[in-house]
Amino acid sequence: MRFKTTLQKEPKHTELVSCVGWITPDELFSGSDDHAIIRWNLLGASDTKQVCKLSEDVFPVDMHWFPKSPGGGKNKGSEVFILACTDGKYLLISRSGRIEKHVEAHRGAVLSTRWSYDGTALATAGEDGQVKVWSRSGMLRSTLSQNSSPVYAITWNPDSDHLLYTNGKQLVIKSLQANAKPLTWKGHEGVILKVDWNPVNNLILSGAEDCKYKVWDSYGRLMYSSSAHDYPITSVSWTPDGELFAVGSYNTLRLCDKSGWSHALEKPNCGSIFNFAWSSDGTQVAGACGNGQVIFAHIIERRLEWKNFEVTVNESKQIQVRNVLNDAREKLDFRDRIIKVSLAFDHLVVATSSQCYVYSTRNWNTPMIFDLKEGSVTLITQAEKHFLLVDSAGVYVYSYEGRLVCTPKFQGMRTEILNTLTVTISNDTIAIRDKTDEKVIHLFDATTGKSMGDGKPLSHKLEVMEVELDQCGPANERRLAIVDRNRDLYLVSVRVFGTQRKIVKLGTMIHSVAWNDQTNMLAAMADGKFIVWYYPNAALVDKDLITKTVFEKDASEFGKNPYLSNFLGNHVAIRRAEGSIVSTGVSPYPAILHGYITGGRWEDAVRLCRFVKDECLWSCLAAMAAYNKELSTAEIAYAAINQADKVQYILHIKDIPSKEARNAEMALLCGNTQDAEGILLQGGLIFRGIMMNIQLYNWDRALELAVKHKTHVDTVLAYRKRYLGQFDRKEKNKRFLQYSEGVEIDWEKIETKIEMEYQKEREKPSGGKR
Repeated sequence: MRFKTTLQKEPKHTELVSCVGWITPDELFSGSDDHAIIRWNLLGASDTKQVCKLSEDVFPVDMHWFPKSPGGGKNKGSEVFILACTDGKYLLISRSGRIEKHVEAHRGAVLSTRWSYDGTALATAGEDGQVKVWSRSGMLRSTLSQNSSPVYAITWNPDSDHLLYTNGKQLVIKSLQANAKPLTWKGHEGVILKVDWNPVNNLILSGAEDCKYKVWDSYGRLMYSSSAHDYPITSVSWTPDGELFAVGSYNTLRLCDKSGWSHALEKPNCGSIFNFAWSSDGTQVAGACGNGQVIFAHIIERRLEWKNFEVTVNESKQIQVRNVLNDAREKLDFRDRIIKVSLAFDHLVVATSSQCYVYSTRNWNTPMIFDLKEGSVTLITQAEKHFLLVDSAGVYVYSYEGRLVCTPKFQGMRTEILNTLTVTISNDTIAIRDKTDEKVIHLFDATTGKSMGDGKPLSHKLEVMEVELDQCGPANERRLAIVDRNRDLYLVSVRVFGTQRKIVKLGTMIHSVAWNDQTNMLAAMADGKFIVWYYPNAALVDKDLITKTVFEKDASEFGKNPYLSNFLGNHVAIRRAEGSIVSTGVSPYPAILHGYITGGRWEDAVRLCRFVKDECLWSCLAAMAAYNKELSTAEIAYAAINQADKVQYILHIKDIPSKEARNAEMALLCGNTQDAEGILLQGGLIFRGIMMNIQLYNWDRALELAVKHKTHVDTVLAYRKRYLGQFDRKEKNKRFLQYSEGVEIDWEKIETKIEMEYQKEREKPSGGKR
């Protein structure tokens, strides 16, 4: 990936350009020390027009356009921008160049200004060291801070309730709430000149006179520090989607990944770059240059890989596809600028500024094409049967035939901050993390767009950082992997059966997770280890088996903070901290085993395990057989891993005549008491349900069932009395004391009744023995 830069033959401004700002992806405004505000139309071969001339004593310093409202149409931009000036005023100027308002803001120059993301407020910072917050109409709301040194840059946090500003060598985060204590830390060895805070990834970027740029998290922890450049860093700016950022210095333009490492370095002859502005689609950046030029840099050579295909965006309107198996190459040309590209599940999805193209990897000549409502797609996520598009107006699910399947929505959804970590899709489910309450995950049916279950979202106990849906298997077995703020990994069942949703903790200190594309195996980077759960569902089936179904290896060879790019087949692609991609493999046998189980080939699965002779594989088979209630296979698998107690229990289950009772006992083997009771009650086996609760010493529930169904109350009381007698204890439970009055306990009668119940079960035709 690199920049393709464009400079005019002759500068359009006669003096230093101090600020730039996009209205639409093809229209830009620039302000200069020559007192002119110029509009650039990129569609008209860099056609320029002066829209405003400032008075001779006013020099523009910073510019920021009013945030575009969601659903504003394909190219409808903002109508007003704020211009910070050296005379201590800021101006509100309309798109046509008319000055709407002058506001006296600071003593000395206004050095930086920013609209909040929701457009309800604006902030200014000045040479007098003050940071002020204003209403949309230009009324002063508060003076947030007073400092002894000039404040060179400010930026809002994603929720628009905190401001980050510079104070010499320090960075300060201050809440808009009165009396809130600010978070302050030393950021650089020199004066900090520029900051930017991205709403999608919640990371902070800073550049300073110590010639370094740094990436911080929202708590002020250093994520990346660059080596020293030749000149001070004069501008930094995130792309709207938070995946990349640009860094500007004297005759230097750098494109970097969000983790900090550099994709490309350009050395244009433009002087210092004082200001950056990214277009709303994130494909190009404009820079305000010291020699009167405005530099335009377009991102090209974005590269994607999937199995044997390599896709490269080699021009702004052209993609090259290469099949590495036979070196066949295809060139795909588009009429509009390419914004987003995604390659997975045998399909290439390309979003341009007006249309979406869907190619099958088997046919590159005839794509499905449909028009887009908005011109700026921010995210494409694919599943096997359909894909999800996100733009500023909403979330859409399309089939690979180009048909709109659904548009999931919930109250307070902010589409502009959705990314690959907070939205995930499978063939039947969509999961989206809520930004207003980060503990909440909204689950939707991918075919209808309606909320799942009773419409209540899934609520986790901590803030959720990452969500990932598995891709294979039936809809009622769909699982969601959640990584929370503590970096703990949880496995959650998407569908709720019974009263509670199943959730189990899989691991801790998780940096990155990825599901396999063909089987439900889960890979993760965790605390210096590379881990693969060959059958994560084992955690919901038999917790004793989960540690036996895991592959672990040391991850030191992948360096510090590696990230899982994808998990295709038996190969995992890992991106290291410096940007290089390395690959590691996992055993092919678990994937083969998954294939056998999906096809119901249990005998072949047993043969495979006997051939490989691996305890991990046998443990996977044991969990799979227990989950699918395959008693014979479960018996063989548990015997192979020396679980004699479970083999004995399975032999006991095999002797039970009733199919419902067998299924309930298997659910008990898996530790699912609620499921077991539900199966028994649904099958009319009330007595077995009562006896199961007695055996589990769940006395209150056993009595509740007996009273509700008016049967075997004396049986429950008898077993309770015998239990207490063994420990020489007296009955204190009020309910048992209440029902004990007037009930005579006769063990002969009770045993006769029990025998009659079992006899009735044996005579009832219910599927026979397995």
